[in-house]
Amino acid sequence: MSDPSKYHSYFEANKEAWNKRTGVHKDSAFYDIETFKSGKTSLKPIEQKELGEVSGKSLLHLQCHFGLDSLSWAREGADVTGIDFSEDAIDYARQLIVEFNIPADFICCNIYDLPQQLSKTFDIVFTSYGVLGWLPDLDKWAKTIAHFVKPGGIFYLIEFHPVVWMMDEHFEKIKCYYHNAETISEIQTGTYADKDATIEYEEHSWNHGLSEVVNALIKNGLQIQFLNEFSFSCYKCFDRLIEGEDGYWRVKGLENKIPMMYSIKTIKL
Repeated sequence: MSDPSKYHSYFEANKEAWNKRTGVHKDSAFYDIETFKSGKTSLKPIEQKELGEVSGKSLLHLQCHFGLDSLSWAREGADVTGIDFSEDAIDYARQLIVEFNIPADFICCNIYDLPQQLSKTFDIVFTSYGVLGWLPDLDKWAKTIAHFVKPGGIFYLIEFHPVVWMMDEHFEKIKCYYHNAETISEIQTGTYADKDATIEYEEHSWNHGLSEVVNALIKNGLQIQFLNEFSFSCYKCFDRLIEGEDGYWRVKGLENKIPMMYSIKTIKL
């Protein structure tokens, strides 16, 4: 990361944006806290199947937002620690621990600073859906993951495919696939969970191609077990999506023509 001071200001703006999002998300139908209260998991079948049994294992959830997936893994029997840089998100995650009486730990921290905040290692490191775009340096990201995975332990990622991000928000025009290290800075209103929410914020993000992700993991001693691509989204969080009979979402007119998600499972050598 060539200019830490520049990235610091970007991280601070993003943190404020996620604090604002948290205020909307915790009451949104998208996150559906009431259904979670009734015992339904927030996890999707893909990550449950691909990650496998977690009971009795320690699990670190990176960029966990306010921790619904973290707490769902805890319900599955994992010893869970969640981290996120949004103070409001972590405060709410800690409220949910008490409300649902689910054992878990949450740490408020930028992922790049986590080695200075947490000393233990884990059987599993997990992260999912819309996380990599907030990180300018994937080599440092992968190095952080490798730091926390026990020898023989697993890192698992399920994420939106970079092909999604190379297109404009209406899936009509191609922008650029390849990562060129440029910061994408925008003023946004609303949120994917509620497009009409009356919030406005500045955000900064970075696109990363698939090879950049894979090579960063390999470089840091994480052996790829599989890489899978999916022609659908588990979430209705983009424009022009239509729901299929399988319950998944695809871009109208591009059904099964473009990848929308991918997953990677690694083992630390």
